[in-house]
Amino acid sequence: MERLSEVFAGFPSQEKVAKMMLRLGASVRDGNAYCGEVELSDTALGRAAGADRRVARMTIQKIERDPELKRFFAGLRPIALLSDVAPQIGCSVLEIRPTNASTPGILADVSAVTLAAGVSIKQAVIDDPDGADVHLLIVLDGSLPPEFIPSLRQCRGVASIVLR
Repeated sequence: MERLSEVFAGFPSQEKVAKMMLRLGASVRDGNAYCGEVELSDTALGRAAGADRRVARMTIQKIERDPELKRFFAGLRPIALLSDVAPQIGCSVLEIRPTNASTPGILADVSAVTLAAGVSIKQAVIDDPDGADVHLLIVLDGSLPPEFIPSLRQCRGVASIVLR
């Protein structure tokens, strides 16, 4: 998010805390950080970001003073990413690396292939932590038959595929 870089320009430790909060879906309300309904201490937040509690506190305060960031962080919510536990729940994971993440229709084309294969999608998450390593994680209910792999490679915007 470009706004984070603007607000935290010159304060790399605070920017690091804010970006970590974004990745976790940690919200800011009433002067505190939350993961869902669980309040995060400044110490825990700072430690997780590789900073100290004072940096975490200053980050939260700066977010609260900026109306745009305050609205944004107030609306964040964490989600459970199923990709790491997929095998334990009878699922597989399709990881797509795009040629260009802004190409429209990547998810639509990949979804059409899974539909043709008769495999349901349990979860689809586009992971863009810093804009540098964008990838689409699709948790499939079951496994994709191997004969559909060539069809996935033909989808627009797909640079590489990992099926696990």
